[in-house]
Amino acid sequence: MPNAPRHPEYQYLDLMQDILDHGKRQEDKGTGAVTQSVFGRQIRFDLAEGFPLLTTKKVFWKGVVEELAWFLSGQSNIKYLVDRKVHIWDDYPYRIYRERAEKGELSPLGKDEFVAKIAADDVFAKEHGELPRIYGELWRRWPARDGRTVDQVRWLVNDLRKDPDAHNAIVTSWNPEYLYEMAKPEEACRFPICHNMYQANVKEGRLSLQLYQRSADIFLGVPFNIASYALLTIILARATGNEPGEFVHTFGDVHIYENHAAAVKEQLAREPRPFPTLALDPAVTDIDHFRPEHAVLAGYDPHPAIKAELTAAGGIVTDSWKKFVKGEDRGGTPQA
Repeated sequence: MPNAPRHPEYQYLDLMQDILDHGKRQEDKGTGAVTQSVFGRQIRFDLAEGFPLLTTKKVFWKGVVEELAWFLSGQSNIKYLVDRKVHIWDDYPYRIYRERAEKGELSPLGKDEFVAKIAADDVFAKEHGELPRIYGELWRRWPARDGRTVDQVRWLVNDLRKDPDAHNAIVTSWNPEYLYEMAKPEEACRFPICHNMYQANVKEGRLSLQLYQRSADIFLGVPFNIASYALLTIILARATGNEPGEFVHTFGDVHIYENHAAAVKEQLAREPRPFPTLALDPAVTDIDHFRPEHAVLAGYDPHPAIKAELTAAGGIVTDSWKKFVKGEDRGGTPQA
C-alpha cells in the first residue's frame, strides 16, 4: 500500500525547524528585538487540496478576512478594523501619534486610550487613524507623480480577463519614495512594507499567485499571510473566470523572534489535522464584490491557539518607540 502524501502543513513546520537548526542571530537596530533568521525559502499550496489555514495552532480567521477586505477596498484608516475588534494594525498609527505628542503638537495618550478614541470619535479617527502608504492604498490608489492614482488590482484583473497568458500581472507595494532614508523624513512610512509584491499567472484555466515577502515573522505573521494570500488567490481566480491554482509563498528573510522560541517548539510538537475547505459566495464575481461574510470555512478543527507578543519592528523608529516596543513605556496594555 503506498504511503499517504505528506500533509502540506509540514512545509511550514519544516521551515520553522530549519530556522531553529540553521538560523543566524540578528538584532533589529530600531527596537533591539533579537531573531534567528534564514534567507531565501519557498513553500507552496495547491488550493484544490484544501484551504491552507494552519491547523497546528488556531489562526485568527476573522482578522484574515477583515484585513483582506480592508486592503481590497483601498482603505488606509484603521477605524474599519478597530470597529470590528481587529487590532493587528493599532501600533502603527499610534507610533505617528506618539511622535507628534512628543513634539508637543498633541496631548499624550496611552495606546489603549488611543485605540478607544479611534473607536468612539469619528473626527479623531479620521485624523489619527490614518496609516499612509499602506497596502490598500498602494494596491488600489498608488500615488502617481502627476497627481492621479493607479488601481493596480483592477488593472491586474482586467489584463488577465483580456489576456490569460500575460506574464506581467504584478501588484507591488514597495515605493522607495516613502520608505526608510529614501523618503523625505516627514513622509517616511512608519510601517515597513513586508509582503511587498505578488504576481498572478494563469495556466490551463487555473490562476496561481506568488507572493514575495521580504521579511517574515514565521510564528505570528506567516500563518496569517498564507491564509490571506490563499484567499486573495481564490478571489482573483473568480474575478478573472478561472479556477484557483497554487499559492506560492517566497521569502526573503524569514525569522523567529527570540521571545517566540518556546511557542514555536510547542507548535512543532503537534500533528497537522486536515485542512478546511473554503466556499466563496457565488455573488462574488469581481474584486469589489468581496465582503468578509462571503468567505465561508468548513471543517476547520485546529489545535488550540498559542499566544505570543507582536513585535512592531522595522521602519523609521524613534528612541521613544524603541522603549515602547521593549516594554519600558507601554502607556497601556499591549495588544497580542
